[in-house]
Amino acid sequence: MNNLDKSYQSLLQDILDNGVTRKDRTGTGTVSVFGRQIRHKMSEGFPLLTTKKMAWKTMVTELLWFLRGDTNIKYLVDNGCHIWDGDAYKNYKQTKIVKNDDGTETHISPAGHYNNLSKEEFINKIKTDDEFAKKWGELGPIYGKQWKNWNGKPEQITDYKGGEINPYFCDCQERIEDGNSKVRKKNKGIDQIANLIEQLKSNPDSRRLMVSALNVGELNEMVLPPCHYGFQVYTRELSAKERIELAGGKIQEKYPALIEQALQTCDEMKIPTRAISLMWNQRSVDTFLGLPFNIASYGLLLEILAKEVNMVPDELIGNLGDTHLYLNHIDAAKEQITREPYELPKLVINGEKPSIIEKTKYWRAVDFEIANYNSHPSIKAPLSN
Repeated sequence: MNNLDKSYQSLLQDILDNGVTRKDRTGTGTVSVFGRQIRHKMSEGFPLLTTKKMAWKTMVTELLWFLRGDTNIKYLVDNGCHIWDGDAYKNYKQTKIVKNDDGTETHISPAGHYNNLSKEEFINKIKTDDEFAKKWGELGPIYGKQWKNWNGKPEQITDYKGGEINPYFCDCQERIEDGNSKVRKKNKGIDQIANLIEQLKSNPDSRRLMVSALNVGELNEMVLPPCHYGFQVYTRELSAKERIELAGGKIQEKYPALIEQALQTCDEMKIPTRAISLMWNQRSVDTFLGLPFNIASYGLLLEILAKEVNMVPDELIGNLGDTHLYLNHIDAAKEQITREPYELPKLVINGEKPSIIEKTKYWRAVDFEIANYNSHPSIKAPLSN
């Protein structure tokens, strides 16, 4: 039975029945509840909703973008993913209002003579003009920056004349023939994903297996503060029964010697010894458009982490803060509630490329396939930026 779609439909109904009408920054308006949770057992199938067709490739591309540490929409646009286009375009179109001494206002467009581009023209220029993309495709230190380079800063190069360089100030230096010194300070930040992988391998019972995207010192530099602001993973040892069943066997509880022999076979087959669960926290939840993506994205991240450390994906949990439906999504939500779920699909990770986490640049959305995915048709709804 597909419990995930049922839980999601129940959440939609909960918002419709118990939500309060609230204003929001987009001006659209929402109906909202606070403090909800959604849970899914990964053994029941991959958590991709079936009561409407999901844009699988788009979701995978965004997650790979996060794991690359990228914060520019160029990669997304080049790979057909457009869910961040609106935020980049809104940032590009923003004008700065300067108060003059005489009381008048001057409106300054940061985009200069390009400020008349339509959204379609803007995206095309991101795709075809690397310099334009470098400047206007950047979203600031959002998810990828925080996951892979927390508190990292751009490289700084400083010239000094004569004297010795303080070795504690930088990690490398270059001598120039005229006696000057050039100091390159790399300012590398913290790779939270790499640290998480290392801890999962060396200390899997740790209660500190966490990754945060909420860097409060850099919020003002982001086009949008993180909605899903952090996640935690948890591992447990698999029982003998679970390991033997994973290997395709059946436990013989009356015969301990057979159990011991079966476990030795499991070790030879490199059957995992632990299960891994993931719980993410989300402050703001666009329940109709965003949450289905969040569920599938963290489900895929859990599968990737499990593959990376040879564990079994166990439970996926989402803790949801302001859980809302935009007012222009209500009819769409009501339609989705009426649909009968299909069985959940299975995930297939293709190829024998290098480590997914450490060599993300080698992986593409086509390397992650969904098998036996049956769904109802998609339901269109506008995205509020």
